[in-house]
Amino acid sequence: MRFLAPLMALGLAAQANAQAIVTSPAPDRVAVTVYRDSDRGLQPLNLGWLGGYALVSETRRVSLPPGESELRFEGVTSGIVPQSAIVTGLGEAVLEKNRDARLLSPGALLDAYLGERLTLRRTSRATGAVRTQDAIVRATADGIVLQTADGFEALRCTGLAETLIAPAVPAGLSAKPTLSVRVRSPQAVERDVTLSYITNNFDWQADYVGDLSPDGRTLKLFAWMTLANGDDTGLADADTNAVAGKLNRERVWVPQGESRPIALNCWPSGTTSDIPQEVTMVSQESGEYIVVTGSRIAAPPPPPPQPERGGDVMAQEERLGDVRLYRVPISVTVAARSQKQIALLRQPAVKVESLLRLRAPQGNFESPLERVLVTSNRAAEGLGLPLPAGKLALFGIRQGRRVLLGEGSIDDHTIGEKVEIRVATASGVRAAQVHERQPTGDRLLTLTNDSPQAQTVEIELPLEARAIRGGRLVKRDGWMLRRVRVPANGTAQLRYRA
Repeated sequence: MRFLAPLMALGLAAQANAQAIVTSPAPDRVAVTVYRDSDRGLQPLNLGWLGGYALVSETRRVSLPPGESELRFEGVTSGIVPQSAIVTGLGEAVLEKNRDARLLSPGALLDAYLGERLTLRRTSRATGAVRTQDAIVRATADGIVLQTADGFEALRCTGLAETLIAPAVPAGLSAKPTLSVRVRSPQAVERDVTLSYITNNFDWQADYVGDLSPDGRTLKLFAWMTLANGDDTGLADADTNAVAGKLNRERVWVPQGESRPIALNCWPSGTTSDIPQEVTMVSQESGEYIVVTGSRIAAPPPPPPQPERGGDVMAQEERLGDVRLYRVPISVTVAARSQKQIALLRQPAVKVESLLRLRAPQGNFESPLERVLVTSNRAAEGLGLPLPAGKLALFGIRQGRRVLLGEGSIDDHTIGEKVEIRVATASGVRAAQVHERQPTGDRLLTLTNDSPQAQTVEIELPLEARAIRGGRLVKRDGWMLRRVRVPANGTAQLRYRA
Protein backbone atom coordinates (compact mmCIF):
# COMPACT_ATOMS: atom_id res chain seq x y z
CA MET A 1 0.00 0.00 0.00
CA ARG A 2 2.94 2.33 0.67
CA PHE A 3 3.92 1.96 -3.01
CA LEU A 4 0.39 2.34 -4.39
CA ALA A 5 -0.22 5.78 -2.88
CA PRO A 6 2.55 7.58 -4.85
CA LEU A 7 1.47 5.82 -8.06
CA MET A 8 -2.14 6.92 -7.57
CA ALA A 9 -0.96 10.47 -6.91
CA LEU A 10 1.07 10.46 -10.13
CA GLY A 11 -1.94 9.17 -12.07
CA LEU A 12 -4.19 11.89 -10.69
CA ALA A 13 -1.57 14.54 -11.55
CA ALA A 14 -1.31 13.24 -15.11
CA GLN A 15 -5.08 13.42 -15.50
CA ALA A 16 -5.10 16.97 -14.14
CA ASN A 17 -2.38 18.02 -16.59
CA ALA A 18 -4.02 16.26 -19.57
CA GLN A 19 -5.05 18.75 -22.24
CA ALA A 20 -8.80 18.88 -22.84
CA ILE A 21 -10.11 18.73 -26.42
CA VAL A 22 -12.96 21.04 -27.39
CA THR A 23 -14.51 20.44 -30.82
CA SER A 24 -16.51 22.95 -32.84
CA PRO A 25 -18.17 20.75 -35.51
CA ALA A 26 -19.42 23.54 -37.81
CA PRO A 27 -19.81 27.32 -37.97
CA ASP A 28 -23.02 29.00 -36.86
CA ARG A 29 -22.61 31.78 -39.43
CA VAL A 30 -20.26 32.13 -42.37
CA ALA A 31 -19.28 34.89 -44.79
CA VAL A 32 -17.14 34.53 -47.91
CA THR A 33 -15.53 37.05 -50.24
CA VAL A 34 -14.29 35.54 -53.51
CA TYR A 35 -11.32 37.00 -55.41
CA ARG A 36 -10.76 36.31 -59.09
CA ASP A 37 -7.70 34.64 -60.56
CA SER A 38 -6.07 37.58 -62.36
CA ASP A 39 -3.78 35.28 -64.36
CA ARG A 40 -6.63 33.24 -65.87
CA GLY A 41 -7.64 35.99 -68.25
CA LEU A 42 -10.82 35.05 -70.08
CA GLN A 43 -10.30 31.30 -70.00
CA PRO A 44 -13.35 29.33 -68.76
CA LEU A 45 -13.59 28.24 -65.14
CA ASN A 46 -12.18 24.78 -64.39
CA LEU A 47 -13.54 23.37 -61.12
CA GLY A 48 -10.61 20.98 -60.90
CA TRP A 49 -8.03 23.77 -61.13
CA LEU A 50 -9.22 27.09 -59.73
CA GLY A 51 -6.53 29.72 -59.28
CA GLY A 52 -8.55 32.30 -57.37
CA TYR A 53 -9.02 32.44 -53.63
CA ALA A 54 -11.50 33.52 -50.97
CA LEU A 55 -11.57 35.12 -47.54
CA VAL A 56 -13.79 33.05 -45.24
CA SER A 57 -15.07 34.34 -41.90
CA GLU A 58 -16.83 31.90 -39.56
CA THR A 59 -18.62 32.61 -36.31
CA ARG A 60 -18.75 29.73 -33.83
CA ARG A 61 -20.02 29.30 -30.25
CA VAL A 62 -17.44 27.52 -28.08
CA SER A 63 -17.17 26.51 -24.42
CA LEU A 64 -13.66 26.34 -22.97
CA PRO A 65 -12.69 24.72 -19.66
CA PRO A 66 -10.16 26.38 -17.36
CA GLY A 67 -6.50 25.77 -18.14
CA GLU A 68 -4.99 24.67 -21.44
CA SER A 69 -7.12 22.97 -24.06
CA GLU A 70 -7.09 22.16 -27.75
CA LEU A 71 -9.85 23.91 -29.68
CA ARG A 72 -10.62 22.09 -32.94
CA PHE A 73 -12.45 23.92 -35.74
CA GLU A 74 -13.87 21.14 -37.90
CA GLY A 75 -15.30 21.74 -41.36
CA VAL A 76 -12.89 24.42 -42.55
CA THR A 77 -12.03 24.29 -46.25
CA SER A 78 -9.36 21.86 -47.39
CA GLY A 79 -7.60 24.72 -49.19
CA ILE A 80 -7.16 26.79 -46.01
CA VAL A 81 -3.88 28.68 -45.75
CA PRO A 82 -3.08 28.01 -42.07
CA GLN A 83 -0.73 30.95 -41.60
CA SER A 84 -3.52 33.34 -42.63
CA ALA A 85 -5.94 32.12 -39.94
CA ILE A 86 -6.95 34.64 -37.28
CA VAL A 87 -9.03 33.74 -34.23
CA THR A 88 -10.72 36.68 -32.54
CA GLY A 89 -12.81 36.69 -29.38
CA LEU A 90 -10.34 34.81 -27.18
CA GLY A 91 -7.96 37.66 -26.43
CA GLU A 92 -4.48 36.45 -25.43
CA ALA A 93 -5.66 32.88 -24.91
CA VAL A 94 -4.45 31.51 -28.28
CA LEU A 95 -1.01 29.89 -27.96
CA GLU A 96 -0.51 28.08 -31.31
CA LYS A 97 -2.28 26.95 -34.49
CA ASN A 98 -2.14 23.63 -36.37
CA ARG A 99 -3.76 22.36 -39.52
CA ASP A 100 -4.61 18.67 -39.16
CA ALA A 101 -3.56 17.05 -42.42
CA ARG A 102 -4.43 13.42 -41.60
CA LEU A 103 -8.00 12.80 -42.73
CA LEU A 104 -10.09 9.83 -41.72
CA SER A 105 -10.02 7.23 -44.50
CA PRO A 106 -9.99 3.43 -44.73
CA GLY A 107 -6.22 3.32 -45.21
CA ALA A 108 -5.49 5.79 -42.40
CA LEU A 109 -7.84 3.95 -40.04
CA LEU A 110 -6.21 0.58 -40.67
CA ASP A 111 -2.72 2.09 -40.38
CA ALA A 112 -3.67 3.51 -36.98
CA TYR A 113 -4.80 0.05 -35.81
CA LEU A 114 -1.78 -1.84 -37.14
CA GLY A 115 -0.99 -4.54 -34.56
CA GLU A 116 -4.24 -3.90 -32.67
CA ARG A 117 -7.34 -6.06 -32.28
CA LEU A 118 -10.46 -5.27 -34.27
CA THR A 119 -13.78 -7.07 -34.54
CA LEU A 120 -14.24 -9.05 -37.75
CA ARG A 121 -17.86 -9.76 -38.67
CA ARG A 122 -18.58 -12.28 -41.41
CA THR A 123 -21.88 -13.11 -43.10
CA SER A 124 -22.41 -16.31 -45.03
CA ARG A 125 -23.74 -15.58 -48.50
CA ALA A 126 -25.43 -18.97 -48.56
CA THR A 127 -27.16 -19.07 -45.14
CA GLY A 128 -27.05 -15.47 -43.95
CA ALA A 129 -25.51 -16.59 -40.65
CA VAL A 130 -23.41 -13.92 -38.92
CA ARG A 131 -20.21 -14.77 -37.02
CA THR A 132 -17.91 -12.37 -35.18
CA GLN A 133 -14.35 -12.90 -34.01
CA ASP A 134 -11.27 -10.93 -33.03
CA ALA A 135 -8.72 -10.10 -35.72
CA ILE A 136 -5.34 -8.37 -35.49
CA VAL A 137 -4.21 -6.15 -38.38
CA ARG A 138 -0.73 -7.36 -39.31
CA ALA A 139 -0.04 -5.58 -42.64
CA THR A 140 -1.63 -2.76 -44.66
CA ALA A 141 0.96 -1.79 -47.29
CA ASP A 142 0.33 -4.33 -50.09
CA GLY A 143 -3.08 -5.72 -49.25
CA ILE A 144 -4.60 -6.22 -45.79
CA VAL A 145 -3.34 -9.19 -43.76
CA LEU A 146 -5.28 -10.29 -40.66
CA GLN A 147 -4.39 -12.73 -37.91
CA THR A 148 -7.26 -14.66 -36.33
CA ALA A 149 -7.45 -17.71 -34.10
CA ASP A 150 -7.41 -19.78 -37.30
CA GLY A 151 -4.14 -18.25 -38.59
CA PHE A 152 -3.18 -15.57 -41.13
CA GLU A 153 -5.29 -14.56 -44.11
CA ALA A 154 -5.80 -11.72 -46.57
CA LEU A 155 -8.87 -9.59 -46.04
CA ARG A 156 -11.83 -10.30 -48.32
CA CYS A 157 -10.45 -13.54 -49.70
CA THR A 158 -12.78 -16.01 -47.97
CA GLY A 159 -15.74 -15.48 -50.26
CA LEU A 160 -17.81 -14.13 -47.36
CA ALA A 161 -19.17 -10.63 -46.80
CA GLU A 162 -16.86 -9.08 -44.22
CA THR A 163 -16.97 -6.03 -41.98
CA LEU A 164 -14.16 -4.75 -39.78
CA ILE A 165 -15.36 -2.86 -36.71
CA ALA A 166 -13.05 -0.36 -34.99
CA PRO A 167 -13.79 0.62 -31.38
CA ALA A 168 -13.14 4.34 -31.97
CA VAL A 169 -11.65 6.89 -34.31
CA PRO A 170 -7.95 7.15 -33.40
CA ALA A 171 -6.63 10.42 -32.05
CA GLY A 172 -5.13 12.60 -34.75
CA LEU A 173 -7.56 11.51 -37.48
CA SER A 174 -10.35 13.83 -38.57
CA ALA A 175 -13.28 13.12 -40.88
CA LYS A 176 -13.26 16.76 -41.97
CA PRO A 177 -10.53 19.32 -42.67
CA THR A 178 -9.68 20.73 -39.25
CA LEU A 179 -7.78 23.68 -37.86
CA SER A 180 -6.80 23.30 -34.21
CA VAL A 181 -5.51 25.95 -31.82
CA ARG A 182 -4.04 25.53 -28.35
CA VAL A 183 -5.59 27.94 -25.89
CA ARG A 184 -5.20 28.78 -22.21
CA SER A 185 -8.09 30.22 -20.25
CA PRO A 186 -7.91 31.16 -16.53
CA GLN A 187 -11.52 30.14 -16.10
CA ALA A 188 -14.33 28.36 -17.91
CA VAL A 189 -15.85 30.56 -20.63
CA GLU A 190 -18.54 30.29 -23.28
CA ARG A 191 -18.50 32.85 -26.04
CA ASP A 192 -18.70 33.51 -29.77
CA VAL A 193 -15.37 33.42 -31.58
CA THR A 194 -14.60 34.39 -35.16
CA LEU A 195 -12.25 32.35 -37.35
CA SER A 196 -11.06 34.16 -40.50
CA TYR A 197 -8.74 32.66 -43.09
CA ILE A 198 -7.72 32.75 -46.75
CA THR A 199 -8.45 29.63 -48.78
CA ASN A 200 -7.55 28.45 -52.26
CA ASN A 201 -9.86 26.58 -54.70
CA PHE A 202 -12.23 29.49 -55.41
CA ASP A 203 -12.79 31.82 -58.37
CA TRP A 204 -15.47 33.87 -60.08
CA GLN A 205 -16.26 35.65 -63.33
CA ALA A 206 -19.01 37.61 -65.06
CA ASP A 207 -21.10 35.86 -67.70
CA TYR A 208 -22.89 38.30 -70.01
CA VAL A 209 -25.96 37.72 -72.16
CA GLY A 210 -26.72 40.31 -74.84
CA ASP A 211 -29.78 40.73 -77.07
CA LEU A 212 -29.08 42.84 -80.16
CA SER A 213 -31.93 44.89 -81.58
CA PRO A 214 -33.03 44.18 -85.18
CA ASP A 215 -31.39 47.39 -86.42
CA GLY A 216 -28.15 46.56 -84.58
CA ARG A 217 -28.05 49.86 -82.71
CA THR A 218 -28.99 48.88 -79.15
CA LEU A 219 -28.05 46.01 -76.89
CA LYS A 220 -30.03 44.61 -73.98
CA LEU A 221 -27.25 43.53 -71.60
CA PHE A 222 -27.57 41.20 -68.63
CA ALA A 223 -24.80 39.56 -66.55
CA TRP A 224 -24.50 36.74 -64.05
CA MET A 225 -21.93 36.61 -61.27
CA THR A 226 -20.66 33.03 -61.54
CA LEU A 227 -19.01 31.84 -58.31
CA ALA A 228 -16.97 28.63 -58.41
CA ASN A 229 -16.05 26.52 -55.39
CA GLY A 230 -13.57 23.74 -56.20
CA ASP A 231 -13.12 22.76 -52.54
CA ASP A 232 -14.48 19.66 -50.81
CA THR A 233 -16.17 21.88 -48.23
CA GLY A 234 -19.35 23.77 -49.04
CA LEU A 235 -20.36 27.09 -47.49
CA ALA A 236 -24.03 26.99 -46.50
CA ASP A 237 -26.18 30.13 -46.21
CA ALA A 238 -23.15 32.37 -46.56
CA ASP A 239 -23.04 36.15 -46.74
CA THR A 240 -21.35 36.33 -50.14
CA ASN A 241 -19.25 38.98 -51.86
CA ALA A 242 -17.01 39.07 -54.93
CA VAL A 243 -14.13 41.43 -55.65
CA ALA A 244 -13.26 42.62 -59.16
CA GLY A 245 -9.78 43.93 -59.80
CA LYS A 246 -6.17 42.78 -59.65
CA LEU A 247 -4.61 42.47 -56.19
CA ASN A 248 -0.95 41.75 -55.52
CA ARG A 249 -0.79 38.28 -53.98
CA GLU A 250 1.71 35.46 -54.22
CA ARG A 251 -0.16 32.18 -54.40
CA VAL A 252 0.43 29.82 -51.47
CA TRP A 253 0.16 26.15 -52.36
CA VAL A 254 -1.40 24.11 -49.57
CA PRO A 255 -1.02 20.30 -49.55
CA GLN A 256 -4.35 18.51 -49.36
CA GLY A 257 -5.13 16.37 -46.35
CA GLU A 258 -3.72 12.85 -46.43
CA SER A 259 -6.52 10.39 -47.24
CA ARG A 260 -5.21 6.98 -48.27
CA PRO A 261 -7.35 4.22 -49.84
CA ILE A 262 -6.51 0.57 -49.23
CA ALA A 263 -5.71 -2.23 -51.66
CA LEU A 264 -7.28 -5.66 -51.32
CA ASN A 265 -5.09 -8.45 -52.72
CA CYS A 266 -5.79 -12.17 -52.47
CA TRP A 267 -3.62 -15.20 -53.14
CA PRO A 268 -4.51 -16.61 -56.59
CA SER A 269 -7.24 -19.19 -56.25
CA GLY A 270 -9.63 -18.55 -59.09
CA THR A 271 -12.64 -18.52 -56.78
CA THR A 272 -13.13 -14.89 -55.79
CA SER A 273 -12.62 -13.03 -59.05
CA ASP A 274 -16.34 -12.38 -59.43
CA ILE A 275 -16.78 -10.98 -55.90
CA PRO A 276 -16.74 -7.16 -55.69
CA GLN A 277 -13.63 -6.11 -53.78
CA GLU A 278 -15.43 -4.14 -51.11
CA VAL A 279 -15.51 -4.21 -47.35
CA THR A 280 -17.23 -1.99 -44.80
CA MET A 281 -15.58 -0.70 -41.66
CA VAL A 282 -17.69 0.65 -38.80
CA SER A 283 -16.52 2.94 -36.02
CA GLN A 284 -18.23 2.04 -32.74
CA GLU A 285 -17.54 5.52 -31.39
CA SER A 286 -19.20 7.50 -34.18
CA GLY A 287 -21.39 4.81 -35.71
CA GLU A 288 -20.26 5.91 -39.17
CA TYR A 289 -19.83 3.40 -41.98
CA ILE A 290 -16.70 3.59 -44.12
CA VAL A 291 -16.92 1.67 -47.39
CA VAL A 292 -13.52 0.42 -48.49
CA THR A 293 -13.02 -0.37 -52.16
CA GLY A 294 -10.09 -1.87 -53.94
CA SER A 295 -9.96 0.82 -56.62
CA ARG A 296 -10.56 4.55 -56.74
CA ILE A 297 -13.71 5.62 -58.56
CA ALA A 298 -13.69 9.00 -60.27
CA ALA A 299 -16.27 11.44 -58.96
CA PRO A 300 -19.07 12.31 -61.40
CA PRO A 301 -18.78 15.67 -63.16
CA PRO A 302 -20.41 18.58 -61.34
CA PRO A 303 -23.92 19.55 -62.44
CA PRO A 304 -24.33 22.59 -64.70
CA PRO A 305 -24.52 25.90 -62.84
CA GLN A 306 -27.96 26.74 -61.53
CA PRO A 307 -28.88 30.45 -61.53
CA GLU A 308 -29.87 32.03 -58.23
CA ARG A 309 -33.19 33.54 -59.20
CA GLY A 310 -35.38 35.70 -57.08
CA GLY A 311 -37.07 38.72 -58.61
CA ASP A 312 -35.03 41.81 -57.87
CA VAL A 313 -32.18 39.96 -56.15
CA MET A 314 -29.04 41.40 -57.70
CA ALA A 315 -25.48 41.92 -56.53
CA GLN A 316 -24.87 45.48 -55.32
CA GLU A 317 -21.69 47.17 -56.51
CA GLU A 318 -19.57 49.44 -54.30
CA ARG A 319 -16.01 50.75 -54.24
CA LEU A 320 -13.43 49.04 -52.04
CA GLY A 321 -10.17 50.95 -52.28
CA ASP A 322 -8.84 50.50 -55.82
CA VAL A 323 -11.11 47.55 -56.59
CA ARG A 324 -14.84 46.93 -56.81
CA LEU A 325 -16.86 44.81 -54.42
CA TYR A 326 -20.13 43.11 -55.40
CA ARG A 327 -22.31 42.29 -52.41
CA VAL A 328 -25.07 39.67 -52.66
CA PRO A 329 -28.09 40.98 -50.69
CA ILE A 330 -29.26 37.52 -49.58
CA SER A 331 -27.52 34.51 -48.05
CA VAL A 332 -26.62 31.86 -50.60
CA THR A 333 -25.07 28.41 -50.45
CA VAL A 334 -21.81 28.01 -52.34
CA ALA A 335 -21.80 24.21 -52.44
CA ALA A 336 -18.67 22.05 -52.66
CA ARG A 337 -17.30 21.47 -56.17
CA SER A 338 -20.02 23.47 -57.84
CA GLN A 339 -20.90 26.81 -59.37
CA LYS A 340 -23.44 29.38 -58.23
CA GLN A 341 -24.89 32.19 -60.34
CA ILE A 342 -26.26 35.48 -59.01
CA ALA A 343 -27.70 38.35 -61.06
CA LEU A 344 -24.96 40.96 -61.45
CA LEU A 345 -26.26 43.76 -63.70
CA ARG A 346 -29.11 44.57 -66.07
CA GLN A 347 -28.83 47.37 -68.67
CA PRO A 348 -31.88 47.39 -70.96
CA ALA A 349 -30.72 49.76 -73.72
CA VAL A 350 -27.01 50.10 -74.45
CA LYS A 351 -26.20 52.10 -77.57
CA VAL A 352 -23.75 50.16 -79.74
CA GLU A 353 -22.24 50.45 -83.18
CA SER A 354 -21.95 47.21 -85.09
CA LEU A 355 -19.04 47.23 -87.52
CA LEU A 356 -16.52 44.96 -89.20
CA ARG A 357 -12.81 45.21 -88.50
CA LEU A 358 -9.75 44.27 -90.50
CA ARG A 359 -6.12 44.48 -89.44
CA ALA A 360 -4.47 44.31 -92.86
CA PRO A 361 -1.31 42.19 -93.14
CA GLN A 362 1.63 43.15 -95.37
CA GLY A 363 1.30 40.90 -98.41
CA ASN A 364 -1.45 39.41 -100.54
CA PHE A 365 -4.36 37.82 -98.70
CA GLU A 366 -8.07 37.02 -98.82
CA SER A 367 -10.17 36.52 -95.70
CA PRO A 368 -13.52 37.23 -93.99
CA LEU A 369 -13.87 40.07 -91.48
CA GLU A 370 -14.50 40.19 -87.75
CA ARG A 371 -17.77 41.53 -86.29
CA VAL A 372 -17.21 44.01 -83.44
CA LEU A 373 -19.69 45.83 -81.19
CA VAL A 374 -18.38 49.22 -80.07
CA THR A 375 -19.73 51.47 -77.32
CA SER A 376 -18.56 53.76 -74.54
CA ASN A 377 -18.96 52.99 -70.85
CA ARG A 378 -20.93 56.14 -70.11
CA ALA A 379 -24.43 56.75 -68.78
CA ALA A 380 -25.33 58.57 -72.01
CA GLU A 381 -24.71 55.30 -73.88
CA GLY A 382 -26.78 53.25 -71.44
CA LEU A 383 -23.87 52.01 -69.30
CA GLY A 384 -21.79 54.14 -66.93
CA LEU A 385 -20.81 51.43 -64.42
CA PRO A 386 -17.75 49.22 -63.86
CA LEU A 387 -17.74 46.13 -66.08
CA PRO A 388 -15.91 43.08 -64.70
CA ALA A 389 -14.25 40.74 -67.19
CA GLY A 390 -16.22 37.82 -68.57
CA LYS A 391 -17.70 36.03 -71.55
CA LEU A 392 -20.59 37.32 -73.68
CA ALA A 393 -23.20 35.32 -75.58
CA LEU A 394 -24.86 37.54 -78.22
CA PHE A 395 -28.37 36.79 -79.46
CA GLY A 396 -30.65 38.26 -82.10
CA ILE A 397 -34.27 37.82 -83.12
CA ARG A 398 -35.05 36.20 -86.47
CA GLN A 399 -38.64 35.41 -87.43
CA GLY A 400 -39.70 35.76 -83.82
CA ARG A 401 -37.09 33.32 -82.53
CA ARG A 402 -33.91 33.86 -80.55
CA VAL A 403 -30.77 33.03 -82.53
CA LEU A 404 -27.17 32.91 -81.32
CA LEU A 405 -25.15 35.46 -83.30
CA GLY A 406 -21.77 34.80 -81.71
CA GLU A 407 -19.73 34.68 -78.55
CA GLY A 408 -17.20 37.21 -77.36
CA SER A 409 -15.57 38.57 -74.24
CA ILE A 410 -15.50 41.75 -72.19
CA ASP A 411 -12.35 42.82 -70.39
CA ASP A 412 -12.35 44.84 -67.15
CA HIS A 413 -13.59 48.36 -67.97
CA THR A 414 -13.96 51.41 -65.75
CA ILE A 415 -16.45 54.20 -66.33
CA GLY A 416 -15.69 56.30 -69.41
CA GLU A 417 -13.61 53.70 -71.26
CA LYS A 418 -14.25 52.54 -74.79
CA VAL A 419 -15.74 49.05 -74.91
CA GLU A 420 -15.17 46.72 -77.85
CA ILE A 421 -16.66 43.24 -78.06
CA ARG A 422 -15.52 40.84 -80.78
CA VAL A 423 -18.42 38.46 -81.32
CA ALA A 424 -18.23 36.67 -84.68
CA THR A 425 -16.66 36.27 -88.12
CA ALA A 426 -18.75 37.81 -90.88
CA SER A 427 -18.26 35.45 -93.81
CA GLY A 428 -20.57 37.52 -96.06
CA VAL A 429 -18.09 40.39 -96.21
CA ARG A 430 -14.61 39.55 -97.44
CA ALA A 431 -11.38 41.41 -97.98
CA ALA A 432 -8.75 40.75 -100.66
CA GLN A 433 -5.44 42.59 -101.02
CA VAL A 434 -3.00 42.72 -103.90
CA HIS A 435 0.52 44.08 -103.44
CA GLU A 436 1.57 45.91 -106.62
CA ARG A 437 5.36 45.73 -106.33
CA GLN A 438 6.16 47.66 -109.52
CA PRO A 439 6.44 50.48 -110.17
CA THR A 440 4.86 52.14 -107.09
CA GLY A 441 4.55 49.29 -104.58
CA ASP A 442 0.95 50.29 -103.76
CA ARG A 443 -1.46 47.93 -102.04
CA LEU A 444 -4.99 47.59 -103.38
CA LEU A 445 -7.55 46.42 -100.82
CA THR A 446 -10.94 45.29 -102.19
CA LEU A 447 -13.97 44.70 -99.93
CA THR A 448 -17.01 42.71 -101.15
CA ASN A 449 -20.41 42.56 -99.46
CA ASP A 450 -23.01 39.94 -100.43
CA SER A 451 -25.54 40.92 -97.72
CA PRO A 452 -28.67 43.06 -98.38
CA GLN A 453 -27.47 45.77 -95.93
CA ALA A 454 -24.59 48.16 -96.28
CA GLN A 455 -21.68 47.41 -93.91
CA THR A 456 -19.14 49.65 -92.18
CA VAL A 457 -15.59 48.28 -92.22
CA GLU A 458 -12.88 49.68 -89.95
CA ILE A 459 -9.42 49.06 -91.42
CA GLU A 460 -6.26 49.21 -89.30
CA LEU A 461 -3.03 49.85 -91.23
CA PRO A 462 0.62 50.26 -90.14
CA LEU A 463 1.71 53.68 -88.86
CA GLU A 464 3.73 54.36 -92.01
CA ALA A 465 0.71 53.78 -94.29
CA ARG A 466 -0.55 56.64 -96.50
CA ALA A 467 -3.78 56.69 -98.48
CA ILE A 468 -3.31 57.30 -102.20
CA ARG A 469 -6.72 58.81 -102.74
CA GLY A 470 -10.20 58.89 -101.24
CA GLY A 471 -9.58 60.59 -97.88
CA ARG A 472 -6.95 60.53 -95.17
CA LEU A 473 -6.03 58.04 -92.44
CA VAL A 474 -6.45 58.77 -88.72
CA LYS A 475 -3.97 57.64 -86.06
CA ARG A 476 -5.42 55.63 -83.15
CA ASP A 477 -3.94 53.13 -80.68
CA GLY A 478 -0.74 52.64 -82.67
CA TRP A 479 -2.46 52.15 -86.04
CA MET A 480 -3.59 54.27 -88.98
CA LEU A 481 -7.36 53.95 -89.18
CA ARG A 482 -9.74 54.23 -92.12
CA ARG A 483 -13.48 53.51 -92.20
CA VAL A 484 -15.03 52.34 -95.45
CA ARG A 485 -18.74 51.97 -96.21
CA VAL A 486 -19.38 48.91 -98.37
CA PRO A 487 -22.77 49.08 -100.15
CA ALA A 488 -25.25 46.22 -100.07
CA ASN A 489 -24.32 43.55 -102.63
CA GLY A 490 -21.45 45.79 -103.70
CA THR A 491 -17.75 46.46 -103.40
CA ALA A 492 -15.41 49.17 -102.15
CA GLN A 493 -11.69 49.71 -102.60
CA LEU A 494 -8.82 51.37 -100.73
CA ARG A 495 -5.43 52.02 -102.30
CA TYR A 496 -2.62 52.85 -99.91
CA ARG A 497 1.15 52.85 -99.68
CA ALA A 498 3.16 51.45 -96.71
